[in-house]
Amino acid sequence: MTFTLLDETRAVAVDATVTGDTVRLAPATVREALGWERKPQGLCKGEQCVLVPPSAGLEDDDGIDLAALARLLGRPLAVDASERTACLGVAASDRARQLQSLEAPDFTLPDLDGRSHTLSGYRGKKVFLVAWASW
Repeated sequence: MTFTLLDETRAVAVDATVTGDTVRLAPATVREALGWERKPQGLCKGEQCVLVPPSAGLEDDDGIDLAALARLLGRPLAVDASERTACLGVAASDRARQLQSLEAPDFTLPDLDGRSHTLSGYRGKKVFLVAWASW
């Protein structure tokens, strides 16, 4: 079954096995979509490895449990199995590092006249941002 996985800022269509609210991905799919690979030393992405305890319930014959993967990586996960979509959020440790740097993530938004402005274009200058929400 085709499943949409939202990983931070990008959407990836993947093949998944869905049973109830449980989503399982083939190890090759996890490697291609997220960059994580099962190795003898644990679950690795480049030089970074996470130890996988036997009690983690990460893997079985149907593949890697997306919820168990999110728990191991310390990333929040929201799943809507009926819509075949899941969103894997940014880890709290990554958010904390970003906050400690006091540098806002880059983004582009239009002004009232429709001209696009990118935050990185104003680096080194003082910027006043006004945000509003209807809720």
